[in-house]
Amino acid sequence: MRSSSLARRLFFTAAVVSVIVLALAGLALSQLYREAVERAFDRNLNVYLKTIVVDVATAPPGTIPEPTGLGEPLFETPSSGWYWQIERLQGPKSEVRRSESLPAPGLPSLDQQRIPIRSDGFREGYIRGPENQRLRVVENLIDLGNDGQFVVSVAGDAEEMEEEVAIFNNALFVTLGILGIIFVATAWFQVRFGLRPLRGISQSLQAIRSGRSERLEGGFPEEIEPLAREVNALIDTNREIVVRARTHVGNLAHALKTPISVLLNEIAGRNDPTTEKVREQIGIMREQVQHHLERARIAARVAVPGTVVQVRPVIEAVVRTMEKIHRDRGVTVAPRGISEVRFYGEQQDLEEMVGNLVDNACKWANSRVEIEVAEPANAAAGDRRSFHLYIDDDGPGLSPQARQEVLTHRGRRLDESKSGSGLGLSIVSDLADLYQGRLELGTSPLGGLRVELVLPAAQA
Repeated sequence: MRSSSLARRLFFTAAVVSVIVLALAGLALSQLYREAVERAFDRNLNVYLKTIVVDVATAPPGTIPEPTGLGEPLFETPSSGWYWQIERLQGPKSEVRRSESLPAPGLPSLDQQRIPIRSDGFREGYIRGPENQRLRVVENLIDLGNDGQFVVSVAGDAEEMEEEVAIFNNALFVTLGILGIIFVATAWFQVRFGLRPLRGISQSLQAIRSGRSERLEGGFPEEIEPLAREVNALIDTNREIVVRARTHVGNLAHALKTPISVLLNEIAGRNDPTTEKVREQIGIMREQVQHHLERARIAARVAVPGTVVQVRPVIEAVVRTMEKIHRDRGVTVAPRGISEVRFYGEQQDLEEMVGNLVDNACKWANSRVEIEVAEPANAAAGDRRSFHLYIDDDGPGLSPQARQEVLTHRGRRLDESKSGSGLGLSIVSDLADLYQGRLELGTSPLGGLRVELVLPAAQA
């Protein structure tokens, strides 16, 4: 898909949005899970904390009891990461009791981190404990009156939370990655499937351009159906305009032929110099009118898409005709290398171009005329395919200057001994231009003139 294509834009937009949404969802889920794990960890610490607080509150005055009923062996394992601590802040004497797992100097207070105490006397936070461990701590400040104020702390190893969160994050990111791949693949399929009708229209238009069809055919979604309908209506309108143009051209031809015939009749039987000059100019007028009317008719016909002609039958028919016309001169017309090429245009135009060129070659050839058609080469993207028609003769040929003069001066005849109006090459050149082709003159391998005609080729 090219950078400017609609499919690429849709796919890129869907893919980027999917990735962004999944990334944000992953971050949100990871944070929510971390908070849930932290709350669960705090609830576990609070259970131990409340057990210790009850023991402290029910102990004899002036003593700090050894908590019982904790049921956690890690509180007895040195530097295990699980600790408790009871500290008397005010009272008869300052005193601190720690779990067997907690080495001196004990747990630092959360007060050093300026974490405020809630209204219920609790606060939570993170500290660095022994062995530089990251600990999650829950503290409770209790006031036992004359016995003093106590701070009861319970800490747990925060690495346990991190490990659990890391396991969840790994599973989450793998899952979201798989979902991302699925979403991107779905977006690609959606774009390809959704734009398939547009590709169908493109193929139908190509079929119309290559002559395989005359209208957009097939079923289209309701969003594209108006486009197909308007294109078909445009094609129909174009055909109607061409038909009207042909009719007007025909009417104009008849309208001009009558006055020209009247003028010729009026000067018939007169032989003075003025009459001869008028007769000459009327002849030129008739040829020019005929030429330009024919050009207008051809232009109208070329505007109609969808006409395709096999080249081989046309050339074979022209060869048979020319051999009969020039039989007395003993000219041989030999087609060679005529491939199965199809001309993108009207058969009558191809017959007129080939007929004019072969007839001209036969007039100038000594004994032989050869016709060759080259296979169309692979065209670049967006370019129309074309084929080359070569007509060679063994006549006298033309100098480069004479070739240029023949093509640029309409009706110019270099040798008055040959019959014709001198408009043959001009008509062929005009027709080739209308089909976006070209006519070129060169030197033939047979020693005479080579005429190269380049015309559009229909798709195979």
